[in-house]
Amino acid sequence: MSVVPNGSSAIVQKLWNYCNILRDDGLSYGDYVEQLTFLLFLKMADEQTKPPYNRPARIPKDLNWASLERLDGDPLESHYRHILTELGKQPGMLGVIFRKAQNKVQDPAKLKRLVTDLIDKEQWMTLEVDVKGDAYEGLLEKNAADVKGGAGQYFTPRALIKAIVDVVRPAPGETVNDPACGTGGFLLAAYDYQSHHYELDKTQKQTLRHKAVSGTELVAGVARLCVMNLFLRGIGGEDSPIRDGIDALAQAPSTYYDVVLTNPPFGKKSSITVVSEEGEETKEALTYYRDDFWATTSNKQLNFLQHVKSPLKIHGRGAIVVPDNVLFEGGAGETVRRKLLHECDVHTLLRLPTGIFYAQGVKANVLFFDRKPASEKPWTTKLWIYDFRTNEHFTLKTNPLKRSDLDDFVACYRAENRHVRKETDRFKCFSYDELLKRDKVNLDIFWLKDESLEDSANLPDPDVIAAEIAEDLQASLDQFSLIASDLRAKEKRDGTA
Repeated sequence: MSVVPNGSSAIVQKLWNYCNILRDDGLSYGDYVEQLTFLLFLKMADEQTKPPYNRPARIPKDLNWASLERLDGDPLESHYRHILTELGKQPGMLGVIFRKAQNKVQDPAKLKRLVTDLIDKEQWMTLEVDVKGDAYEGLLEKNAADVKGGAGQYFTPRALIKAIVDVVRPAPGETVNDPACGTGGFLLAAYDYQSHHYELDKTQKQTLRHKAVSGTELVAGVARLCVMNLFLRGIGGEDSPIRDGIDALAQAPSTYYDVVLTNPPFGKKSSITVVSEEGEETKEALTYYRDDFWATTSNKQLNFLQHVKSPLKIHGRGAIVVPDNVLFEGGAGETVRRKLLHECDVHTLLRLPTGIFYAQGVKANVLFFDRKPASEKPWTTKLWIYDFRTNEHFTLKTNPLKRSDLDDFVACYRAENRHVRKETDRFKCFSYDELLKRDKVNLDIFWLKDESLEDSANLPDPDVIAAEIAEDLQASLDQFSLIASDLRAKEKRDGTA
């Protein structure tokens, strides 16, 4: 058997080339990555039972790789479906990866090529962990870039994640959680940070692999990609580090963590689809009633902000990506901001540029805070704001965000000692009293002159402007649609009351 060329880009290209064979059968990029996930896991589990690993088999003999790769034609396709169904019933990591799994490769000949020519020819376990992991991450990024698939909402730019982790600095022995983990970017970065920044002994390495990182993901198909992403890095054992199919907002946490990092899904309102007796579908606002929340609201982002505080240990560190409306919205938004500033040390806000997310036109920020014990005095004394948005223009294709673009922010953050920060043109400090005097405790603060407003030659590309307008219009339409659905549902309830 051959070994894949040493380089994750070469592997990604090799894996991706096979996608073209299957596109004719109507497979989406997401479908392809999912099928690769199933087959790669089966093959690697088989390799682990052989020398030099000689590990106990985690997959029953009648469902393993050997039982699959020797078949051909319709028996191959039939047995593959059987494997997916049966493994989806298993507990732990197996169940998360194969839950609700379906075969999307309907042509047995193409399935055979995928099994024999692409997966079986290689010894995947012999590859360096970083190479395997980077290759899979490359596939996930390609999948996220597929606009039609909509997978971009589960993929946070890795350059941004790395900068966030570089300033939060998770240490050996600390636990890191992401309540909306997507494909696992924050968890992988936290794992890599501890691996590369500390000399870990054997016990610490075991703890890092099996206990340090965990997450929750509502969408089962995304959770399986996350678990595979972690598995390829050697993270997790028989038990899955990811809870799948669970709404993290549904109940107060029972486990507490040193660090919580997350980029919750886009969309301002939480809603559920209700089907009436007549078969008519309506969407109703989903409001969470939790004793640990400061405000009751159907605003998903405000709920996630409240939630991130809850599972943090006292003095634990949190970082959350939030849209602009969380910074200025009144009502519940003002209540949450007041409480957050009082009960936590909200010390840093990073204003992000547009053009860095796969969902175009998103205006977002990163809020950094530490949870503190109960106190009559407010814990926040100063909020430092770094404006990385004004006069910064990025695009996914021609000028993508790089980790080096955030070097100045990381330097200004002064993670080694936040109390010796200095103001710069982009980095300004605002006292607690200044913030409270602002209307509705509005944290949407800018001070740099936007050159694009002064000079039309500096305007962003037309596609960026169009995307921002489309994003704002879509958000408004979604809001109106939800209000209309709520009113219709209320009329029906009143009519039957």
